[in-house]
Amino acid sequence: MRELMLQLAKAPIEEAIRIIGAMSPPDILRLDACFEAWAHESQLPPKSEGWRVWLLMAGRGFGKTRAGAEWVHALAGAKPGVRIALVGATMHDARNVMVEGVSGLLRVAKLHGVRLSWEPSLGRLKWRNGSEAQIFSGENADGLRGPEHDFAWADELAKWSQADAAWDNLQMGLRRGSRARVLVTTTPRPGPLLERIKKDKWTVTTTGRTSENLNLDRRFVEVMTATYGGTRLGRQELDGELIADVEGALWPRDLIECSRADRPAGFERIVVGVDPPAGAGAESDACGIVVAGRSQGRLYVIADESCQGLSPDGWARRVAGAVTRWDADMVVAEANNGGAMVGSVLGAAEIGVRVKLVHASRGKVARADPIALRFESGRAYFAGRFPALEDELAGLSLGGGYEGPTRSPDRADAMVWALTELGETRSGIPRVRAL
Repeated sequence: MRELMLQLAKAPIEEAIRIIGAMSPPDILRLDACFEAWAHESQLPPKSEGWRVWLLMAGRGFGKTRAGAEWVHALAGAKPGVRIALVGATMHDARNVMVEGVSGLLRVAKLHGVRLSWEPSLGRLKWRNGSEAQIFSGENADGLRGPEHDFAWADELAKWSQADAAWDNLQMGLRRGSRARVLVTTTPRPGPLLERIKKDKWTVTTTGRTSENLNLDRRFVEVMTATYGGTRLGRQELDGELIADVEGALWPRDLIECSRADRPAGFERIVVGVDPPAGAGAESDACGIVVAGRSQGRLYVIADESCQGLSPDGWARRVAGAVTRWDADMVVAEANNGGAMVGSVLGAAEIGVRVKLVHASRGKVARADPIALRFESGRAYFAGRFPALEDELAGLSLGGGYEGPTRSPDRADAMVWALTELGETRSGIPRVRAL
């Protein structure tokens, strides 16, 4: 069925209509009910062997519940006498979402022409072959202490109030059968348990975005994306990203979100900060190119035009383009990696404004610390959303380390050079931090 659906998706509309028209009514009904034929790849069980936990971490409305119900129904029907745990954030959620919901097990079984026996008072669901599923709650860890199961479906793990204890008890009870497994369907929320599960060698993670569900109203998706796209909330709730703070981060995620502001009508000065890559080619670090401006004493990050994989001439032209687009009056470029070369490359690009070469005598975090203080004190803002730059900033920590998504915080460094020039920031500003 999935091969047929892929064939229909690739075929011209006339050919697809011809193929469907040649099918019998029973075959059309089977195709309509076949979840594997319509599902997104991330909604289907991992094809690899040896996994114990399938972590389906996706945005709201992606189809996590349907994927979970289909997985459980297939397991229960494939072998008689299977025992399955259905664990929701609360008993109410387990019943109303996982069993009785619009994408829950009762609905899925009906689509497959199967009638299940549901005993709400006992929280028990039975298949005709003797397989059973029992509902449990993530707010009652002791309820999972005794029972043994072949499989488990853990929904919205990030919402469980007794997450650690409930998860541990669930794992201890997965000892029935030789291939006990658990599916976790959740919208991500930072927390040590979810991060630990994701890093475990027995875990396979699949992800998905809200926008990938073609059954959702397109207007809803457009509004949500326009309102929350690029923010921490949007990346978490719509894109299904697990975004956690680094311990002692210079730019905690909450600080980044609180530092957003509209772009001013005009600027007194605009500077382009550049952190050139040490090498060239696809394997080299990015060339950080960040545009910042000053208006009425406040500093604003207004564009991230960083690039990767370009030759020196290529990234220099990218800098020249940023100068023209934003009418910048200066380029500030780090010259530690071949100072004369950086100056000559930028000069050859005919940038048309002064190029100031700066040399890093301190580490990246030490240079960034006074700039972070400006954001904390309400004197610097993000006039827009810059996910790649923000991820690098969030990876800089007070201890001098970097735990961001890239090898080097090139975007962050370019931003710091630009804002330092605009604000004439000195490193000797006293500050107090909570430990």
